[in-house]
Amino acid sequence: MLAVYKRELRSYFQSMVGCVFVAFLIAFTGIYFMAYNMNAGYPYFSYTLSGSLIVFLVGIPLITMRSFSEERRNRTDQMLLTAPVSLGKVVLGKYLAMVTVIAIPNVIFCAFPLIIKSQGTAYLAVDYISIGVFFLLGCVYAAIGMFLSALTESQIIAFISTFGILLVLYLWDGIMSMLPSTAVSGLVLILILVILAAVYIWNMTENIVLAGGVGGIGAAAALIVYLVKSELYENLLSGLLGRLALANVFTDITNNSVVDITGIALYLSVIAVFVFLTVQAIQKRRWS
Repeated sequence: MLAVYKRELRSYFQSMVGCVFVAFLIAFTGIYFMAYNMNAGYPYFSYTLSGSLIVFLVGIPLITMRSFSEERRNRTDQMLLTAPVSLGKVVLGKYLAMVTVIAIPNVIFCAFPLIIKSQGTAYLAVDYISIGVFFLLGCVYAAIGMFLSALTESQIIAFISTFGILLVLYLWDGIMSMLPSTAVSGLVLILILVILAAVYIWNMTENIVLAGGVGGIGAAAALIVYLVKSELYENLLSGLLGRLALANVFTDITNNSVVDITGIALYLSVIAVFVFLTVQAIQKRRWS
């Protein structure tokens, strides 16, 4: 794993992708820092960081698009599949290299609250927690981008698909405000999730009987619950999908100085899920 990590980290800076990401994020945040904290005298660096979230929409796809798609395009993924280390360690090595690139500007950001402190009032605890959560959010986005890169051999497709999903997540609150809250909408959501689970099982196992059985049983159970107690599905759409507003965990710190521990757990869970899905996506190619 260490050899994969070193190779990937070196490649990010040899190809200048890592340098561009770090420089652009620091420069963008520096502009907000000068405008809000230095000129306007606003004491919270966390507020400045919130303006830099938009950089992730382009920056994260930039550093994740080549993680596995380039290996597939160059046919060097066969070396990974036959490597003496486990596939999980290969994926973790690549992922930790991305995390390191994301961590570099965040380490530099740690100096910004001290600059504010030297000029007057500062809220160091809130600022440093916000930097940590900002870093974790970047790690979540990187895990999503890495998984999408593992599904295609085109870096362009990997970039566009990651950008599209991150954009939807960025705009999630506005999208949620347009969704209905009726029991029928909740039932439709459950049925869609059941269908997606069945499709995933079929894609991974190519066993139509198993996938059809899971889909049929899940759909029947959802319909029975709806007929017996439909009120359970009311507000389910907004309640369940509302958790996908991942940036809200960070903005709660910015706006209300509130740290949501369950949100941190959600971040770590999403990272674990997408790292696992990446391993499974590559594992499927090994046996196909």
